[in-house]
Amino acid sequence: MRKPVCELNKKKQKDSKRRDLNKRRGKNLKQKYWKEQILEGGTCTPLLKSPARLRWRAYAKWEHYIGCDGSPDPAVPQEINTFMSLWREDQNEDIEFVIEKGNKVLNLIDKLDFLLLDTPLNELPEKNVIQYQESILDLQSLLHQKYNEATGNLLKKANTYADSDSGNMAMVIKDKNVTFCIWANLKKNPRFKNHTFCEADYGFDLPKSLAVSDVAVCILHTHYDHVSPLRRILPLMQELSKIRSDLVLEVTEEEKEKEEGEQKSEKESDLANEDENYTPGRKSGISFKEDSKSDADENEMMGEEPDKKSESFNTVSQVQVSTLQEETNEKEEEIIDENIVDLRQFTPLGGVYHIDALKLPPQAKQVKGWIMVELLDKGLETYPYPPESEESEDATYPQIGMTVQLLDTVIYFEEPTVARWDTAGKQWRTDGISNINYKMEEKQVSFEMDSFYTVALLQDLHLNMPYQSWDLRPTDIDELFLTVVTAFAEVQIQIKGNQCMLSSIIVEKGEVLSYLTGRWTTPVGLTIALKKAGVNIFPAEYSCKYVYVNKKTPLAEIRAYQQMALTASAFAFSWSKWNLESGEDQVVFKVSEHLNPDPIKDEDWSLYMFNGQRAQRLKITETSEAFSEELAEETEFHSTLYHMIKDFASEPAIERVKKSSCLFTDAVYQLLLGTKVLTYS
Repeated sequence: MRKPVCELNKKKQKDSKRRDLNKRRGKNLKQKYWKEQILEGGTCTPLLKSPARLRWRAYAKWEHYIGCDGSPDPAVPQEINTFMSLWREDQNEDIEFVIEKGNKVLNLIDKLDFLLLDTPLNELPEKNVIQYQESILDLQSLLHQKYNEATGNLLKKANTYADSDSGNMAMVIKDKNVTFCIWANLKKNPRFKNHTFCEADYGFDLPKSLAVSDVAVCILHTHYDHVSPLRRILPLMQELSKIRSDLVLEVTEEEKEKEEGEQKSEKESDLANEDENYTPGRKSGISFKEDSKSDADENEMMGEEPDKKSESFNTVSQVQVSTLQEETNEKEEEIIDENIVDLRQFTPLGGVYHIDALKLPPQAKQVKGWIMVELLDKGLETYPYPPESEESEDATYPQIGMTVQLLDTVIYFEEPTVARWDTAGKQWRTDGISNINYKMEEKQVSFEMDSFYTVALLQDLHLNMPYQSWDLRPTDIDELFLTVVTAFAEVQIQIKGNQCMLSSIIVEKGEVLSYLTGRWTTPVGLTIALKKAGVNIFPAEYSCKYVYVNKKTPLAEIRAYQQMALTASAFAFSWSKWNLESGEDQVVFKVSEHLNPDPIKDEDWSLYMFNGQRAQRLKITETSEAFSEELAEETEFHSTLYHMIKDFASEPAIERVKKSSCLFTDAVYQLLLGTKVLTYS
């Protein structure tokens, strides 16, 4: 007997719901599996279909989406514009509210900075760069505007915060990103000379003319720098795009020539190229064929078959970046004025001190139970010093004394340079500041100014370069330590999976910056944190102008970092003095199999030389009297460092290399490329 139609429909609906439910469950399990693989640094098939870093950025975007914390996605223009519009309309001008809201703004700026730093140039569209940098500038401007509005609102009620002893207003608000100090001259005592904010160890000395005026002194110490210009990305991207387009044209022309040429000439050219490739000590060139061949060898080794054309273009673009940056820097004009700070050599460290003299607005008065406030059309106004008049042009005025406190979260290896911001010229200058006195033990700097300025303390970017030594030592599969020894410090970084962590920074007096140790982050995040703390072991494209560099061809250096990262789970690498003697075309370093935590003995190290296309084991040792390219006994040339090491490696070491995560390999490569240990040591 047939079932009624209504029952059949119900059964179909139940089956359909069950299929949908199972489908959703399967999708959730698949997403969970992908998540576990990404977090643990595993090598699953979905990760190998696209670059690991691209997959990780997509995962981070998804985490932000499901977080639902109310914060906008700074990469989406509509969301960030809505966020800024709502805050502009918000009339809450309480200083503590602005500081709290400012922390969210700083978080958005950090995310945009991370996107610009973490995304490779060939994956970052020009319109996105413009959008991100415009959003950063808009957020910085809005945050500073809100601080001005909150300061003006606070000064209107200055008499309500008057001190019982002095009769003047003095207030300090400290936060993790800001130190806000404000003093209002309510009594106008002519005998007043100076004031010290005891809670923050900031102080100032006022001239007598200001001591009897309606003036307020505001010191806003932002622990970040929103004053210096943003780094230039677009010119570099445009040059890189031009090189890539020229490369495409060159490749298509070569293909046409091959089709039209005769087989005889092709064979002769192939033989000539073959002879050139195996000539000892030849100059390494950058060619499309050579890159494709090397990439194919690596992919065959790892069991991958990616699109060879796209991978070749990516490799060539990475190799070209360093030489391209050197060429663009040579075109930049040299700084002639000795008072202008070269931001390619120096950087503001420990934030920026906004020191302003402000006109004290009319104070609120209480009349018969009412509070009356005189409203002005103008907002917060600065108090001009020296006075702006024709008579004052040739007159001399007393200097303004300042004492500022250095941050505990920053290390200064030398006494910093004090500079002021020139708003008109958009640059840092050292003139206008005199009588600088350093108390580095107390972390204080005092100086005198001829006017009120925005001030910063600058440190040489290249104090820790060149490095004295470096080594890369594995501790387990997908785990290792990178140690860089400089003239001032020993920096040790631990890498585990796709994350890295500052293990220690040891200086002459002991370990410092302990607040940074033990915090896992990405390679880019660690780079940003160390630079902000004053430990710069990451050369920029212009650093070669200020530091002695052991110059190497980009092909040899970058390919060496790739091969080292590929085998870093089972092999230790270290610096060699013979790297200075091997010439620009080849890099030399020490290698040793390292599968246990025991220290490596000197006799366990072997010297390897690599030029990007050919690896060889050298006969000499680190203690030899002279450099020689002679091969070690019972060895031969190989196209990659992996195949060279494989000849002498144990089976457990090779198995560990094969099981190594692609995310771990990428993290090691990023740090090696960021520190440039082969050329800056």
